[in-house]
Amino acid sequence: MNEQQEITLPTTEMTAGEMLRQARTTGRRKREIATISKLLCIREEFLTALEEGNYRVIPEDVYILGFARSYAVELGLNPDEVILQLKKELGLIKDTKETKEEEAETKIVSQKQQIKIDKEVLLNWVKTAWAYVKKHWIWFASIFAALVLVIVLLVVLIGGGKATDTPENLPETAEVVASAEEIKEPDFRFPVHEKFEVKNSKEARVVLQAEKESWVKIEDARGSSVFSRVLVPGDVYYLPNGDKFKATFGNVGAIDVWVDGQLIKKLGPANTKKTGISMAPDALKSVGFAE
Repeated sequence: MNEQQEITLPTTEMTAGEMLRQARTTGRRKREIATISKLLCIREEFLTALEEGNYRVIPEDVYILGFARSYAVELGLNPDEVILQLKKELGLIKDTKETKEEEAETKIVSQKQQIKIDKEVLLNWVKTAWAYVKKHWIWFASIFAALVLVIVLLVVLIGGGKATDTPENLPETAEVVASAEEIKEPDFRFPVHEKFEVKNSKEARVVLQAEKESWVKIEDARGSSVFSRVLVPGDVYYLPNGDKFKATFGNVGAIDVWVDGQLIKKLGPANTKKTGISMAPDALKSVGFAE
């Protein structure tokens, strides 16, 4: 049920003021004049005067009609019926032409009042929003800074991603691929027993194979162990690429070392422990290749 259906409909015997008062004080939504006055920006004494029929409290007839129309609309009444009754009471009903002119003038005043109300509502909203922003400016500043940071990061990431695809980088990538393709599986001297770190097999420049049982430990530049195991005859280990790895062999003479597919000379005599051996490919090649 809408608001107009909830209000007791006025009878034709009622005055305009009685129509307004009955609509305001009956039905589910009983309302105070003070509340409606603030909403419509019309002084309480004028609304009271409309309900009591004391119309001369309001300066001019055009304002009486304008206020009455706004009041009727707010209360859910038919404004034309209220205005017609009010004009009868004020003795303003004349010929049809004059009546239409007055109604048009009343509508203009009502529209001006509505525009004024809308402006005041908007101004109050702006003031409230500004006061809230001033009170919580640190929070808003933090959000703004976070958004700027996210945008900068996105620009950097997107720019960095595009840079990897520039023609300047293509030759270097091609070189790496070519180098990887040139590395071939060593022609091991002994049957392969088991392979370790096979994930490195396609790119590994240094490959170890145990001729006899030997403990092997590989450490990175920080001294952290990347591989530690006793290799038995035939076991193969693919060393990660890089120049910073060092090795410890429990039996250095029992390990074949292959660099770029070529077997180098033994790194030490059999049954001898040796530590801190650089596994950089160039350093190993300097030892010389086996005949």
